[in-house]
Amino acid sequence: MKHREMMTLPCACAQLRRAARAATRMYNEELRASEIEITQYTLLMALDLAGEITQKRLGRLLSMDSTTLTRTLGLLLNRGWVRAEAGEDRREKLLSLTLAGRKKFAQARPGWERAQARLRAGLGERAWGQMETLLTGVASATRA
Repeated sequence: MKHREMMTLPCACAQLRRAARAATRMYNEELRASEIEITQYTLLMALDLAGEITQKRLGRLLSMDSTTLTRTLGLLLNRGWVRAEAGEDRREKLLSLTLAGRKKFAQARPGWERAQARLRAGLGERAWGQMETLLTGVASATRA
């Protein structure tokens, strides 16, 4: 169904959640061959960009609640893709990619790139740029 045929919902949150579910399905389809989901790929991508980061800061960066972040990180830790080391404060965990995590990230990247290209083509260049700006603004506007 083309986006022009979809009903506009009066609730911004409902619209965002619907769009997020649809995008998640598409990205997961493209990542399926790499045996990774977009939630996991996103954490690998964030850790690749950040280098080493605390779990708390990673949660803030991705606007993820602690429980969801801990659960998803648990999968990545168990697969050996992420390393967690004690920080200066014993309660603090410093997270970083392992060599296996870097390899998984590189292996999954072509699927992610296909998903990005599909969405970009579906939206067009102008809307793509507007979406990036708008969604960053939504995340900033909702911070407490």
